Amino acid sequence: MNEETLPIITFYTRSRCPLCEDAKLMLNLIKDDIPFVLKEYDIDESDELTERFGLMIPVVEINGEIIQYGQIDYFTISKRLHEKS
Repeated sequence: MNEETLPIITFYTRSRCPLCEDAKLMLNLIKDDIPFVLKEYDIDESDELTERFGLMIPVVEINGEIIQYGQIDYFTISKRLHEKS
């Protein structure tokens, strides 16, 4: 698979967020098994993103659809990635 055909995961996070750090580790574990493109955004760098996701982070979107927020788990994300591929 080339990068153009891979699913895109958009990961909304912020610094000093333990849940975000856990989610990032989880995404890296998933990426070892299922290839995808990861785009990461710190919501504190954008008023719009802070307003949209302030209490929800971390947030994982796949191809623009919010899949999970708060607690991110391996099973849910990997299942959705398999459905998208």
